[in-house]
Amino acid sequence: MSSKALLQRFATWRSTQQTLALATVIETAGSTYSKAGHRILISESGDYQGLVSGGCLEGDLAAHARKVMSTGIATCVTYDMRDEADELFGLGVGCNGLLRILLQSLSPVDDYQPFTAISEVLLGTETGLCGVLVENPADPGLAGKSLVLTPSHMQHTGLSPALTGALTSLCMTAGRTAALHRFTHDGHTLQALLAPLHPVPRLLVLGAGLDAIPLVTLADTLGWRVSVADHRPAYLAREGFGAAEHTLCAPAAELAQRLPLETFSAVVVMSHHLATDRTYLQQLADSGIPYIGLLGPQARRERLLQDLGAAAQALQGRLHGPAGLDIGADSPETIALSILAQIQAVSPPAAELRSSTS
Repeated sequence: MSSKALLQRFATWRSTQQTLALATVIETAGSTYSKAGHRILISESGDYQGLVSGGCLEGDLAAHARKVMSTGIATCVTYDMRDEADELFGLGVGCNGLLRILLQSLSPVDDYQPFTAISEVLLGTETGLCGVLVENPADPGLAGKSLVLTPSHMQHTGLSPALTGALTSLCMTAGRTAALHRFTHDGHTLQALLAPLHPVPRLLVLGAGLDAIPLVTLADTLGWRVSVADHRPAYLAREGFGAAEHTLCAPAAELAQRLPLETFSAVVVMSHHLATDRTYLQQLADSGIPYIGLLGPQARRERLLQDLGAAAQALQGRLHGPAGLDIGADSPETIALSILAQIQAVSPPAAELRSSTS
């Protein structure tokens, strides 16, 4: 399940002021459905958003979550399927791996921290990092205490100043993938999961033709936040753009003034109008958007690049035209699939958290 779907369900449950549980995969071994850093939410009724397995472990995990929600005490649950993958719960899981999961209570009393802080990063524009302490025999009460960092902000839940400093220093050594780390504090060896937080990706679609509708719809299904811009009001008024988070009707020349281009992970230029596409590309050349897709044949792309003159150099390495992977796409739906697959394939890795957070 996408981060976007998780955040939408969180907003719904949060509005009812019910207690929730946050389940975070903190360690895996062997073949598993999810990896360290993956999160799902569980409600008081046992309903859940997201999956840690193919659906076979979530019911049992919800039973553990109810206890955590009632006591407020975080705990770890381990599912070892390496020796009994065909017998576990009689469901024939077949994953042949181990999952260790931290369960934390999320209460309206403390504003659903730490997930509120996590959600703010996911809905923002800065890559962040979450450090969460796991069970420790020396001090069981430390389990679930968390720290959320971005280059411009830090927020923690239940940590002493000394432990905040120790965990912050540890975060500065974190890599780009979630992993458990051990460190010494006050004479004790503690464990913390350090997991990167990547904002929900944003896609900008420039052109609201009929072929843009499946692109917007599929991107939304995949968990992207989508904006659509066009200078033609009638195009934007068409049914089918309900999945777009934002629509903008403005002259192409005003794009950079009207939208914060640096917040987008990818853009697809598809106005089907040569002069309009040229104006869009002129402004995109000055942006840092890592993926710029252009519809149309190669000859059209070369003509546009020639018209752009010196600005074309700034598009090198970012402009993909014709947009999409060569999968034999021959319809708006399959073209949309090919474009989103290409974005997924060439999307650059998120930058590591910079030391400016310290």
